Amino acid sequence: MASTCLSFSCLSNSSLNSCSPFNSSSPSAIRLNSVKKNSRVRVSLSSRVGPVVFKDLDADDIRHPLDKQNTLILKAIPGLNEIVKALVGTVAEQVMILENIGTSVLVAENQLSDLHKLMVEAAEVLNIEAPDLYVRQNPVPNAYTLAVSGRKPFVVVHTSLVELLTRRELQAVLAHELGHLKCDHGVWLTLANILTVGAYSVPGFGGIIAQRLEEQLFRWLRAAELTCDRAALVVAQDPKVVVSVLMKLAGGCPSLSDQLNVDAFLEQARSYDKASSSPFGWYIRNAQTSQLSHPLPVLRAREIDEWSKSQEYQSLLSRAIRISSAQKV
Repeated sequence: MASTCLSFSCLSNSSLNSCSPFNSSSPSAIRLNSVKKNSRVRVSLSSRVGPVVFKDLDADDIRHPLDKQNTLILKAIPGLNEIVKALVGTVAEQVMILENIGTSVLVAENQLSDLHKLMVEAAEVLNIEAPDLYVRQNPVPNAYTLAVSGRKPFVVVHTSLVELLTRRELQAVLAHELGHLKCDHGVWLTLANILTVGAYSVPGFGGIIAQRLEEQLFRWLRAAELTCDRAALVVAQDPKVVVSVLMKLAGGCPSLSDQLNVDAFLEQARSYDKASSSPFGWYIRNAQTSQLSHPLPVLRAREIDEWSKSQEYQSLLSRAIRISSAQKV
């Protein structure tokens, strides 16, 4: 079993075992160029209309540099794959599957069809097979992904998150979850989580090993979240949609959502950078984030805003193609 706990907020940052959360109609529109080729239309960067895909999109196209770096470090830990195969069996897999199916609503074309459409379109944009999607009654805004070996992965979204976000924002959350699948994050999260728990039970050096692994795991988790924020942006193609999700999860509720200001939240992020730029501020910032499984919301907002202005993102977006209604790929 490979499980991925993802969130656009840091509501449950204290534990590896807790999944914390990360919108509006289909992804933001992109204005189409007038030149057509093979019934596909190259799209510009300003707006989007209709289904848009990245047929040759690779995980490394969106993977954050820190994700690449920390994934290599995890891969260097010997025997992780063998350990997880030995520790996780079919019983644990079946428990998780039945528990989810028994307590949630499976989204399909004939069940919550609008949500189904958002998931299918996001998966098409990211060039990945759409996983199953479940909606679960829960007052804590949350979304997470489970990838069980040999089975189709699935995403779970809590009802409170659906209530909090617009449809475009909700689709950005789904894209974030798909980013974890696109980049195979679930495998490393499960392996490291199991190894950490197991190491703490070993007398003597077990605790030391677990602590060092846990520190590395948290560094990787925070980097992986930055990657998946990029996946959300690739689908939304509007940084304000992604930043709005982060802002709402940091301090939003349905009754206040129409009063929230994305630009003010980004200014708040810049203020945090300035306040933590001194040596003492840098120390406090490290102490504040070192034990978190997700980066601070303001830091994620600043990071995705900066990437949206980068040449890397603009070049990636220029590869988007619109699929005509007569030809789907």
